[in-house]
Amino acid sequence: MRRIITIATDQRETLVDITARVEEVVAAGTVKNGLVALYAQGATGAIMIQENWDDSVQTDVVHLLRKLIPRGVWLHDRQDGNGDAHLKAGLVGPSETIPLMDGRLGLSRWQNIFFCEFDGPRTSRNIVCTILGDD
Repeated sequence: MRRIITIATDQRETLVDITARVEEVVAAGTVKNGLVALYAQGATGAIMIQENWDDSVQTDVVHLLRKLIPRGVWLHDRQDGNGDAHLKAGLVGPSETIPLMDGRLGLSRWQNIFFCEFDGPRTSRNIVCTILGDD
């Protein structure tokens, strides 16, 4: 089963919690045990599993990546000014795989799934959600 989750972002760099959207896809299907594969389409977005309890963790992720990969100093900036966004997305990576166990995401209490926006704001970002099951 495959669905596209579409979201909008409102900042240049932000982490958007998409856990509830992924849970909706899982609930709409019939697979109870298997894997949920998430893939961010686009070269300046990524997927990350991170703590969900305190927003400061997501803010810290953005701040860390800004320090590691500053804006405006990369060769690609000569084309469209987003060289840092490409590097951040590449470092974090475009995908995550989560176990599906008894019809629920196999995340811990403190984990949620985030789309990482590094070149926003955007009116439309697509995340491919593929569910593979053994039942």
